[in-house]
Amino acid sequence: MHILELFIIKLSRGLDFLAGIILAATATLVVANILGRALLGQSILGTYEMVGFFTAAVVGLSLSRCALENGHIAVGFLVEKLPGIVQKVLYMVINVPVIIFLTVIGYNLYLYGARIAATGEVSPTTQMIFHPFIYMAAFGFLVLALTVLLKLLQQFKGGERS
Repeated sequence: MHILELFIIKLSRGLDFLAGIILAATATLVVANILGRALLGQSILGTYEMVGFFTAAVVGLSLSRCALENGHIAVGFLVEKLPGIVQKVLYMVINVPVIIFLTVIGYNLYLYGARIAATGEVSPTTQMIFHPFIYMAAFGFLVLALTVLLKLLQQFKGGERS
């Protein structure tokens, strides 16, 4: 359990770091586009589609770290008043389908990316390949599924750790 926990924590932090780099690149691209348009009268071709691809990657890659640190919204005030065994059952009833759902999303995103890669589809404006961004989002969802599984295991082992 400890090895799985360390693996998921390090992986989530690494993916979040990569998401931060991509987000910084996105901000730099947007600022450069604005400055180019304002100062030179020329914008950067494909900024809109690149920002879309980068944003998809950022969201996918940062999900697990957010979940790991309980950065999401959770309504627990009612559940906290229930007995411990009922809390655990509810936690399982909710999170097992979530794990399945996230795994299905990740797997289908992977299949979609593989289809895009196989056909050689590129973005319309810049002719840029974009299946790597789909793969990044898919991987992010799969790591999020692992993170939810870890939290579920922690709950049954004796409570969540932070």
